[in-house]
Amino acid sequence: MLVLGIDPGTAIMGYGFVESHGNRLKAVAYGALRTTAGTPNELRLRHIYEELTGLIETYRPDIVSVEELFFNKNVRTAMAVGQARGVALLAAANANVSLLEFTPLQVKQSVVGYGKATKEQVIFMIQKLLNLHTKLGPDDVADALAVAICATHAHNLAGKLRTMEGHNG
Repeated sequence: MLVLGIDPGTAIMGYGFVESHGNRLKAVAYGALRTTAGTPNELRLRHIYEELTGLIETYRPDIVSVEELFFNKNVRTAMAVGQARGVALLAAANANVSLLEFTPLQVKQSVVGYGKATKEQVIFMIQKLLNLHTKLGPDDVADALAVAICATHAHNLAGKLRTMEGHNG
């Protein structure tokens, strides 16, 4: 199973493709989509949409997983991230790909085992789980890989629960 994890943002949108074979995880591709400051917002969003659509067409993930918006004191930032999330959701919907959404707390809990883990702890676990030896950057890329890992864990758990229900039903 191949999952595309997305950490939404207008200036930088992190993405990461993680392949799952049982409990084994592998990073297939990851990076950041960037837009230029000062560019009209609608053009930035179109660029993000086109890039995401291209990635989805190229890699054909089974699931797209997007981090949910957390409360942000800066309303302008929250609005921009919300718009970028909308573009990511639209790209997944237009490609007819299953969508999962997780809060930052859920992602940290899934990857580290502790919902209030630090950024450093999350990055450390991502590198261990995916056997990566290079520094991940920017942070948006690490966050996207964490979202993808969270989705693989959730999907695998759901499959195990369905199997258990089948044996009990």
